[in-house]
Amino acid sequence: MPDYTGNYMKSFFVLLAALSCFEFAFANNDFEASQAAFPRGPEASMTPGSLCGHPDEYRYPEHIPYCKRDVDTSLKKEIIAKYDEEFGYRIGKMDRKKFKIDHYIPLCAGGSNEMDNLWPQHESVFTITDSLEQTVCEKMAAGKLKQEEAVEIVKKAKNDLKTVEGVVKKLRAM
Repeated sequence: MPDYTGNYMKSFFVLLAALSCFEFAFANNDFEASQAAFPRGPEASMTPGSLCGHPDEYRYPEHIPYCKRDVDTSLKKEIIAKYDEEFGYRIGKMDRKKFKIDHYIPLCAGGSNEMDNLWPQHESVFTITDSLEQTVCEKMAAGKLKQEEAVEIVKKAKNDLKTVEGVVKKLRAM
């Protein structure tokens, strides 16, 4: 009598491998779909960034213009609505507590409160970028980093989140 155990086992493992691939692909699509619900970085056409044009004071050895935080609730709602309408995000349908309206160029680096410097930032992003902003501004305060360099560093890092940790390490070593 022939032994079919080997063939059954081989078929079982092929089926198991196929199911694993399907499960990975399904999970990956769910992850991508959830990521598409909100931006991972500011949309350049809507949020190119802008500097403080009406300063409340001047800061740092470089005397950069500084604007105090002044973004009202209606502007925050408008930004979220525009990001949803123009880019197909679903921020307005998500838990508002998971988002903040971020200053693309941070206020501490001379950024403005204007709409072109604001975007809806999900907590999965700001948990990465907040340390970058703080470190950049500490270096500016110490006179070790000029505003122009700081703005460039922040913009690049906020558009390539995988670089943030390395950038922060380099800045801290200055």
